[in-house]
Amino acid sequence: MPRLLASLALAAALGLTALPAAAADKLSVALDWFVNPDHAPLVVARDRGFFAKAGLDVDLIAPADPAAPPRLVAAGQADIAISYQPSLHMAVAENLPLVRFGTLVETPLNTVIVLADGPVKTLKDLKGRKVGYSVSGFEDAELGAMLESVGLSLKDVELINVNFALTAALSAGQVDAVVSGYRNFELTELDLAGKKGRAFFPEEAGVPPYDELIYIARRDRAADPKLGRFVEAVEAATLWLTNNPDEAWAVFRKADPKLDDELNRRAFFDTLARFAKRPAALDATRYTRFAAFLKAKKLIDTIPPLDSYAVVPKLPN
Repeated sequence: MPRLLASLALAAALGLTALPAAAADKLSVALDWFVNPDHAPLVVARDRGFFAKAGLDVDLIAPADPAAPPRLVAAGQADIAISYQPSLHMAVAENLPLVRFGTLVETPLNTVIVLADGPVKTLKDLKGRKVGYSVSGFEDAELGAMLESVGLSLKDVELINVNFALTAALSAGQVDAVVSGYRNFELTELDLAGKKGRAFFPEEAGVPPYDELIYIARRDRAADPKLGRFVEAVEAATLWLTNNPDEAWAVFRKADPKLDDELNRRAFFDTLARFAKRPAALDATRYTRFAAFLKAKKLIDTIPPLDSYAVVPKLPN
């Protein structure tokens, strides 16, 4: 017993006593929608241990209301939200204290979709047709710019609110086209229902390119080192899933039994090329150009300084 006590005393003197592992820093992430293939880097970062390696315990939260995440972050009820670049510009115009600190999906996913065997072969063919939409605002501006690129305007179409039943409304013939159907989801959903779709891409028809999905936080947390660690972990996960797509799909589908079906499998692989491989990188020209587009469409009144709403996070050394 004296020998044991002497050994413990020596270990303590040398600083060799076992210490409890440092607790991981918790971060809550409010998603833009229920978990789906657009969130693959986050699911992989969580379930393959990339977040844990960065000392983070990340909780992915599906919102009851898809419009709520930015306001939850602004109110301090979530640390991070997944949002959309167009929505960020408009939220900042409403004086919400938000800042973009990373990119999840670096290209638009929105499209205008029609049935391939229907009467609409070009955007010009939309004249006099019914177009379904989910949420007014940016969708109107986006569709309007696309129509203007072929000499039409919103007055040349009939807009019909179909809520979020885009594919169902198009398949049933309730509308001739839908706006804001995702190229990596609704097109596949149509195909699995036995119908072929045709997509028109906004970035090819008068709408400046933009980041579809971004990471946002409160402005007063822009310098929080946890955000840099978060983005670094997401980057590592994104590169891993890009290099190992089949293994990544196996990880992703295990996250929830509802994800393991043909629609999500195809959407997963269709989305891989869209993920930002440098999520911390900020394209200043893209943001200022898109802000000018929104101002021209009267969705925002002024263009604030870029650094007031978009930053590059400080990454760990």
